[in-house]
Amino acid sequence: MKKRRILITSALPYANSNQHLGNVAGAYLPADIYARYQRLKGNEVLYICGSDEHGVPVTISAMNEKTTPKAIIDKYHFENKEAFEKLGMSFDNYSRTSLPIHHQTAQEFFLDLYNKGILIEKKDKQLFCVKDNMFLPDRYVEGTCPYCQNPDARGDQCEKCGNILTPETIVNPKCKICGSTPEVRETKHLFFPFGKYQKELEEYVFSKKDWKENVIQYCQGWFKAGLEDRAVTRDMEWGIKVPVPGYENKVIYVWIEAVLGYVSATKEWALNNNQPDKWKEFWCNEETEYYAFIGKDNIVFHCIIMPAMFIARGGFILPKNVPANEFFNFEGKKFSKSRNWGISLKEFLEHFPPDPLRYTIAINLPETHDTDFYWSDFQARNNNELADILGNFVNRTISFANNYFNSTVPERKTISALDSEIIDYMKIAPKRIEDLFEKFKIRDGVIEIMNVARKANKYFNDSEPWKTRKENPDQCATTINICLEIVRLLSIITEPILPFTAEKIRKLLNLPKTEPGSWDTAGELQLAYGSTINKAEILFTKIEDEMLKPLILKYSNPNSEETKSNSKIEPIKETITIDEFKNVDIRVVKVLECEKIPKSTKLLKLKVKLGNEEKTIVAGIAQHYEPENLIGKSIVILANLEHAKLMGIESQGMVLAAKDSNGNLSLLFPDKEISDGSIVG
Repeated sequence: MKKRRILITSALPYANSNQHLGNVAGAYLPADIYARYQRLKGNEVLYICGSDEHGVPVTISAMNEKTTPKAIIDKYHFENKEAFEKLGMSFDNYSRTSLPIHHQTAQEFFLDLYNKGILIEKKDKQLFCVKDNMFLPDRYVEGTCPYCQNPDARGDQCEKCGNILTPETIVNPKCKICGSTPEVRETKHLFFPFGKYQKELEEYVFSKKDWKENVIQYCQGWFKAGLEDRAVTRDMEWGIKVPVPGYENKVIYVWIEAVLGYVSATKEWALNNNQPDKWKEFWCNEETEYYAFIGKDNIVFHCIIMPAMFIARGGFILPKNVPANEFFNFEGKKFSKSRNWGISLKEFLEHFPPDPLRYTIAINLPETHDTDFYWSDFQARNNNELADILGNFVNRTISFANNYFNSTVPERKTISALDSEIIDYMKIAPKRIEDLFEKFKIRDGVIEIMNVARKANKYFNDSEPWKTRKENPDQCATTINICLEIVRLLSIITEPILPFTAEKIRKLLNLPKTEPGSWDTAGELQLAYGSTINKAEILFTKIEDEMLKPLILKYSNPNSEETKSNSKIEPIKETITIDEFKNVDIRVVKVLECEKIPKSTKLLKLKVKLGNEEKTIVAGIAQHYEPENLIGKSIVILANLEHAKLMGIESQGMVLAAKDSNGNLSLLFPDKEISDGSIVG
């Protein structure tokens, strides 16, 4: 079978702070798992990432820390790079957008668009701070979101509702530097005509039948509103200078040059490998499969902006898939450095080894809806699954071989029905996981991997080698031989998730590191009779409550006013009987359509599918969810509620949501795919 050439990128993290666990779950760990898996398949893989070192986030951090942008990027680039290395990220190149090769790449790309007459010069009205004597870039403007009335919206995007903004659309704008109200002044900029490429972009996006529903719906929202010209230059000093006469004092807008960091990082990789033109095989060859891993807040840049730029330039491939993830939060709330809520990757790895974190995040990936990191879940995953299931099986198998077979692989002499069953299971296990990984269902693939360890423990228990050792030595030898083969299988299929543990398991078996192509033969019986193995060792140390208490105090800030208010819960209502509960019909439904109701700021109209039936539901969630973000999602409703008319629309059920003491709503989403109409109870 012909090997595939696969290009993988993770969104370039801003080098203005340490990456937190939410970042890891969104764009980095899923990509690393996929890259490692594809290498085990024997495919040609190039995994590219690096620091995004221009733009306002860097200058704001420099301002806050009273230093220079250069000092900020040097600090956080290397700290994040080191943290990623400790986590086991297998980047082929982790680059920087401050490097000369990136400046050259971005300027050449920009100049090509300009010389082709694609970029349009326009006079533009922009907010100007008189006190600071400067035009204000988007993130230097704060104010009220015109869509959801969030009073803390940034000039480029509202974090609460997710809408892309411009400083001019902000209500009651304030300068982030001095707090004064800016005035509107005229300036000139070069613009990219995105509307000119909308038809091609729609054909491209809507041809991708295997893309995630959240990605398609997000793009559809942009297309429905109509793509507009967007400035590609900006008035500031920190960034890549515009290579056009008359624009020497402006820089290339970071949103157009940052995505080119993938290309420049690939060029750097090719030069470092003494193959300067090798980068073209990945970016300019239609046989290359390009997968861009991002969080959902980056969908517009990778599905609309970057493809439009590449179409305009010509000669570049477009992503085959953009498996965007939802948000990964911390203990029920978004990560927030200012509120001391959450923990950075760098800090986390100072307390715990990387593999338990990789596993906990991987099995909770926000692939279809927002998920959370909880300290208690991390502890349980480590203790109950990694230690008690995977670690226990490896340890008991190796220890048994150490103690009763002189630390060698015994011979299979007799095959029982139980043996045949597990051997057949081993053969198909890698393919089952592969089918999930290829569909970017990483979380389900991780569950399937742990199921192999569960099945292995059951086989060990059912085979009872502690009995057959005396009663039927040949059968005992077969059991331990097969168990060692499963340990070898686990050393391969766990490698994408648990690379450090997988390497330890290989060493226990005296096996070399896995080679490209190992995946396809992982389920076959391969160990040589009589080959030696090493002494058993504990793979996972259990995490005790006392180890977590100081971390919870430090990073979850339980004494903050926000946490105190969130800890106040409504009293539990009077108890009901089981018969009373049976009258409540709670179902899973799929959202087919969703739209705002005119003249209402709180209500959304949803059309949902419940088996063969469709229902219309009016829900007061408009201030918490954008309609396009719900289409295609599975949610939970009360299906047998008496119908009621709201705003002239008959509502045929109730959407179920959790509500905290601050009035924040969170819909109930199934944690895995389940058919609409399924009963909850």
